[in-house]
Amino acid sequence: MTVHEPDQQPAQRSDLDAAGSRWARVERRRDKIRAEIERNREGGHKVPTWALAAILGLVLLAWLLLIITS
Repeated sequence: MTVHEPDQQPAQRSDLDAAGSRWARVERRRDKIRAEIERNREGGHKVPTWALAAILGLVLLAWLLLIITS
């Protein structure tokens, strides 16, 4: 005759609930990422990418000149 342990059933249920909530969180994260990618592909940016690259280049050049001249 086997003895049924009452503690095993809720532990299994909580494991399943935790796995389900983890999976739901992963799915929500994927949906957010997918929506962001779609927004980025549509365009409508306020500052063109080339302008941002030029600004970054100027900042790096100024930083380099500051290091060299000091």
